[in-house]
Amino acid sequence: MNLNKLYEELIKICPQDIVLRNEPMSHHTLTKIGGKADLFVLPETYEQVAVIVRLKNEYEIPFMLLGNGSNMIVRDGGVRGLVMHMKNLTDITVTGEKVKAQGGADIKEASQIALNHRLSGLEFACGIPGSIGGAMVMNAGAYGGEVKDVIDHVIAVSEDGELLTLKKEELGLDYRTSIIGKKNMIVLEAVFHLQSAEQIEIKEKMDDLTFQRESKQPLEYPSVGSVFKRPPGYFAGKLIQDSGLQGKGVGGAEVSTKHAGFIVNKNDATATDYIATIDMVRKTVKDNFGVELELEAKIVGEDLRND
Repeated sequence: MNLNKLYEELIKICPQDIVLRNEPMSHHTLTKIGGKADLFVLPETYEQVAVIVRLKNEYEIPFMLLGNGSNMIVRDGGVRGLVMHMKNLTDITVTGEKVKAQGGADIKEASQIALNHRLSGLEFACGIPGSIGGAMVMNAGAYGGEVKDVIDHVIAVSEDGELLTLKKEELGLDYRTSIIGKKNMIVLEAVFHLQSAEQIEIKEKMDDLTFQRESKQPLEYPSVGSVFKRPPGYFAGKLIQDSGLQGKGVGGAEVSTKHAGFIVNKNDATATDYIATIDMVRKTVKDNFGVELELEAKIVGEDLRND
């Protein structure tokens, strides 16, 4: 990998203070764990994103996109190559019944702005700890709503660095999946088509969903969010709870006593602790119920080397 050459090219197109070397990923993940990224770039324009994609292809550098780090576990050895973080692309604007949000914006912030403009449809997202880009990749959803119910279109950068506009029907949105993720696209902005409604009704629904979330989820500790997908015919949290795993874990990681579908960073956990706890949970549930739990969270990066 010619990282030095790539660095020199990146600072030609980006301010030097947004191109970082050996940046700790623990500073950017909601779990507060993860080793260092070789190169870390925070683009400020759509054109910068497209050029960065073309450059990483040209130099054949391993590449990872980071939203707000909510659904990701980064191993303790860090990430080789280049990580792109979208935190400088977070604008949200409203025109009529449409909300346009850049890829790095928080989807829960978009739901709050929709409320302020008396627009209904994004209430389900009021507690989702993810970026707009991540929400599009995963077709994020909660409490009976999901992205595919309200999306109008997306502007994205293809794997080749080409700007694309994709209509709803082209996005392949299904349970926790989309064409965005399958084809390694980068979401620059998403436009949601909502419906006008009484503000008090929207707020009451969001308040109710927030209460449900806060009363059931372990928000007092860092976590990756929901760790496992819902297995057909079951609920992951119920299987884990019925396996007697709440309060158990490895090192500083622990299956939440509040919601068994969450694994929390209880006491300065490492990624190794977190992943070992995931493995323990999967094995125990498989032994007890014959159900193979599939990860919803992504595990990336390399193990810590001892040499």
